Amino acid sequence: MNEDKATRYHRLKRQVSIAAVAWGVLLLGGLLATGLTISLRDAAAAVSGRLVPSGWQPGVTVLVYVFLLTLLNELGSVPLSFYSGLLLERRYELSNETFGGWIADQAKSLAVGLVLGGGAAALIYWCMRLSPDHWWLVAGAAFALLIVGLTNLAPVVLLPLFYSVKPLDRDALRARLLALADRAGARVLGAYEWGLADKTKKANAALAGVGGTRRILVSDTMLAEYSDDEIEVVLAHELAHHVHGDIWKGILFESVLILAGFYLASEALRVLARTSGPLGLHGIDDVAGLPLLVLVAGAVSLVMVPVAHAMSRAFERSADRFALDLTRNPGAFVSAMRRLGAQNLAEEHPSKIVQWLFYSHPPVRERIAAAQAFKA
Repeated sequence: MNEDKATRYHRLKRQVSIAAVAWGVLLLGGLLATGLTISLRDAAAAVSGRLVPSGWQPGVTVLVYVFLLTLLNELGSVPLSFYSGLLLERRYELSNETFGGWIADQAKSLAVGLVLGGGAAALIYWCMRLSPDHWWLVAGAAFALLIVGLTNLAPVVLLPLFYSVKPLDRDALRARLLALADRAGARVLGAYEWGLADKTKKANAALAGVGGTRRILVSDTMLAEYSDDEIEVVLAHELAHHVHGDIWKGILFESVLILAGFYLASEALRVLARTSGPLGLHGIDDVAGLPLLVLVAGAVSLVMVPVAHAMSRAFERSADRFALDLTRNPGAFVSAMRRLGAQNLAEEHPSKIVQWLFYSHPPVRERIAAAQAFKA
């Protein structure tokens, strides 16, 4: 019964994810096909012309265009987010979040998206004006640095916007986890309680940040239900990703994808800029071409999703083995996986195609089987 429930839950979640991608493609493609992106650009230019001196207008036009495009995207994405993020979670008894709390989180997500999206677009178009022929290379390098910066700042800037984070007040467990990090060779800032219970019944743990912001996070939902042995083995798995350099490998992979997407987008923009008629651009640095840039870069990422998931699953298997070697406690690993599978409503028998397209982790049953083989 639980397996059927989990299968239905994840199938519906995947359908919403596919619908969200389809909406994005429809919106961006529609703007290009109808020429409405030109009208959007003209409206943004008119607003910037009234707000700032001429020298500032190109940059402000980009920011206003991103704002308008984001609002259009919200028209289709908010209903999908409401269904997936609140209604489905409540239907399957996984949510503790109130409607008001969900609205507040959506507003904060929109604000963060506008800041990050606007800043990213402004940087790209500045690179285009700086180096029309090689902007994709300059922008790709800049984005790699931005990813590193965001990974470093996320635990101290972004996470507290959505969750409460406080020092872990269980002294024995905190000392045990810090000692575990020392044994693993991963320097951490400290151990913290991650407040998930106001939003969800799911449990989680993580090692967030890099360098000076790296910290252990254990959700209050995990602290309430799991033994210290189980929490330790889960954190040993998280420590493995840092010891193995998986975070940096992921950043490198993502940076290469961004660079490839920018290069292909630059070629597509050149073609569109040479096109006469209503779809023609003033040049490659015309912000009306932003939908094309996003579509091309997004297509590269989408095509590479199976590769990214396969790489991630390999990292996860290696991290599981590291956790078992470090703690020598396969029994706690098996019981923790079973608890997590039940509490988070994990799908026990996903098909191979579902794993290939959607799974960044091996199925729980596979991870348990590996731990049992280790024990034997």
